[in-house]
Amino acid sequence: MSFVGDSMKSPAKPVTSDDDLPLFNNSKQMELQRYPNKPTVSPTLAELLLHVDDAQNSPVDHRVVELGYGCSSLPSSNPFVLSFNNLSYSVKVRKKMGLAPFCGKNADELDSNGVNAKILLNEISGEAREGEIMAVLGASGSGKSTLIDALANRIAKESLKGTLTLNGEVLESRLLRVISAYVMQDDLLFPMLTVEETLMFSAEFRLPRSLSKTKKKGRVQALIDQLGLRSAAKTVIGDEGHRGVSGGERRRVSIGIDIIHDPIVLFLDEPTSGLDSTSAFMVVKVLQRIAQSGSIVIMSIHQPSYRILNLLDRLIFLSHGNTVYAGSPEMLPSFFAEFGHPIPEKENKTEFALDLIRELEETPGGTKGLVEFNKSWQARKNQRNGYSVRSNLSLKDAISASISKGKLVSGATNDSNLTSSVPTFANPLWIEMIVIAKRSMLNSRRMPELFGIRLGAVVVTGIILATMFWKLDNSPKGAQERLGFFAFAMSTTFYTCAEAIPVFLQERYIFMRETAYNAYRRSSYVLAHSIMSIPSLIILSMAFAAITFWAVGLAGGLAGFFFFFLTIFASFWAGSSFVTFLSGVVSHVMLGFTVVVAILAYFLLFSGFFISRDRIPVYWIWFHYISLVKYPYEAVLQNEFDDGSKCFVRGVQMFDNTPLGSVPLPVKLRLLQSMSGVLGVNITGSTCVTTGKDLLVQQGITDINKWNCLWIIIAWGFFFRILFYFTLLLGSKNKRK
Repeated sequence: MSFVGDSMKSPAKPVTSDDDLPLFNNSKQMELQRYPNKPTVSPTLAELLLHVDDAQNSPVDHRVVELGYGCSSLPSSNPFVLSFNNLSYSVKVRKKMGLAPFCGKNADELDSNGVNAKILLNEISGEAREGEIMAVLGASGSGKSTLIDALANRIAKESLKGTLTLNGEVLESRLLRVISAYVMQDDLLFPMLTVEETLMFSAEFRLPRSLSKTKKKGRVQALIDQLGLRSAAKTVIGDEGHRGVSGGERRRVSIGIDIIHDPIVLFLDEPTSGLDSTSAFMVVKVLQRIAQSGSIVIMSIHQPSYRILNLLDRLIFLSHGNTVYAGSPEMLPSFFAEFGHPIPEKENKTEFALDLIRELEETPGGTKGLVEFNKSWQARKNQRNGYSVRSNLSLKDAISASISKGKLVSGATNDSNLTSSVPTFANPLWIEMIVIAKRSMLNSRRMPELFGIRLGAVVVTGIILATMFWKLDNSPKGAQERLGFFAFAMSTTFYTCAEAIPVFLQERYIFMRETAYNAYRRSSYVLAHSIMSIPSLIILSMAFAAITFWAVGLAGGLAGFFFFFLTIFASFWAGSSFVTFLSGVVSHVMLGFTVVVAILAYFLLFSGFFISRDRIPVYWIWFHYISLVKYPYEAVLQNEFDDGSKCFVRGVQMFDNTPLGSVPLPVKLRLLQSMSGVLGVNITGSTCVTTGKDLLVQQGITDINKWNCLWIIIAWGFFFRILFYFTLLLGSKNKRK
């Protein structure tokens, strides 16, 4: 897609000259023209972008000119031809008992290993050319989306048979991800971003750092005009709870974010699904302009209208994974006339074809006769033509020429190995992290209620605990109440982290779409979101610590408060990391909440509060050491009771919580005198019997000091973030097996 500044547009076919186009004017010749006598030299994207930036010093006019081949220095033949031959794909299915073998419609066969397999694609062949739209048609379940996935490298290599070539060269998956884009059927967008912001973030991800900020903004504005989104540019995308753009505008935004880098190959899975006829026509009209700008456009479509059919260049009809027609729309009447089912005049050709295919599928023989007729018809057609159109440019030269025409695929160096010369990502890791963080901040600012609710829950919990455990004394009951306060407070910090479960689950498919074609690295996403979570965790930790520490009467003064705050923060960090990891494993919000609540309950059970470490059965002791609640609980207990000079049980207080606790004080004093005589130690009513350190020993907290507990909690947080990265790496391949 070519985006230019000062351009003219008229009702007739656009006519442009080199002087009209800043990218092609005489004062700033493109790199390709600088090497007229060196055809073997391929310009890099970085070299070309230097001249692009120089050419854009003047204000940008957002009018768009549709460039045809007339103004291009490219050869008249198609520089890009995507060919696919004998694509076959099947999936294993469970063998079902029933009458299926006797119904005349059996799409299941035994594979080479004797396993029951359902054939989804059966030796599909064809080719798509630059400047054209190829549409895949068929009823639901015919294999349309499967074929698009096969062409877009969304099926595992070991499962897909056949070949896929671009300009006669086998298309490697790494190169395909760089030069192509895939638009999913569902509009996966952030609801609180505007149309312009959504496209701008896509530009910052997809376009290289060598392209200036001004140039990126100009490119976004030109794309907004070409997509017909100018009136909605400042409108948020919206969702069920927020009014936003229309369905047709959402679909065009979905297309725009994947074509911002102007890919050479564009795949779309039913881009007109769910749209009215006018919106659907506008979407396909945009796709036609994209194709005419020098791209290959391949899409699936359920049932195109007459107007949409006139925009399509090639059609492939599928039935149960078999090709029943492959050719231009103009050849449909003659094809079905030769088959014995002529298309009536004034009837939509695709509707007739689809209805006929559906009727044949209901017959005992199915569409086998039509499939065989198509093979013979294709053979006769190829024999008459005598040749098949092929590009006369190598893939490397074609990509270099495409870059010189203004397409901003990631730059290629002058390397004989094309795959190694194409960078995998447009930007370095730190740039990706900044963009992801900026987008996350903007989303959070637009939805302050999410953090507000979490902060409110923490504040309310802190107030309840502060008033319940108000100014605890140093009596035996006070010591026991401190243990209860710490156990509840530490477990609460983890439970309040459960709100992080929906965050990634809501972004999961957006993340999969963006990383499938190398918009950014998975590591960038993990690092950016980890760093962005820290400020909110600091606020939550400070609020909880400030409300409870002095109100409960905890020990340690300012130093004790600071350590208590650090422990709360580390607990929030470990809890949010743990929940984030689980959100990458589970795929449903309710399932995620169930798993988190259950596991956190187990952590509290084995933390040492309900049963001390010394009394935990040996076969469960391992769970004690992996309990996330254990380490913050032991850390704050040591922070509170580590002072050996503080006494919690004195003289007569040792009878508290026993049957002797209700006897008169003189009786208790005489009992102490008798005990002193037996033990040989003078025990009075004020003698300290149990210190804070004695309480720690009773609780079995002797193996790890408080600072080591703090570091272990923080380390758990990093460990779960690393696990989250691997779940993204292994679980978001976005490919069929």
